[in-house]
Amino acid sequence: MDECATAAIRRFPDRGGTITELMARNEGFREMCIDFATAEAELLKWRASTDPRRGRRIEEYVVLVEELAQEIATTLDKAAVIPFPKR
Repeated sequence: MDECATAAIRRFPDRGGTITELMARNEGFREMCIDFATAEAELLKWRASTDPRRGRRIEEYVVLVEELAQEIATTLDKAAVIPFPKR
């Protein structure tokens, strides 16, 4: 599993199967998860930073992470995912 799926599943652990299915089928959802993982990584980087812009950047990335998480949650709520048949 890639980092992007892992980040989304870490945020929504009870929806891992749906996340995996949507990432395989839906490019827009996959890009949303990539953005989410990137924003989370940047937030962690800024939290560890001593840069004078640290506080402002943390605030910006907290908002971005939450907005992306809400978009992911909305997409998951609307998804009618039919699992692939197991062979």
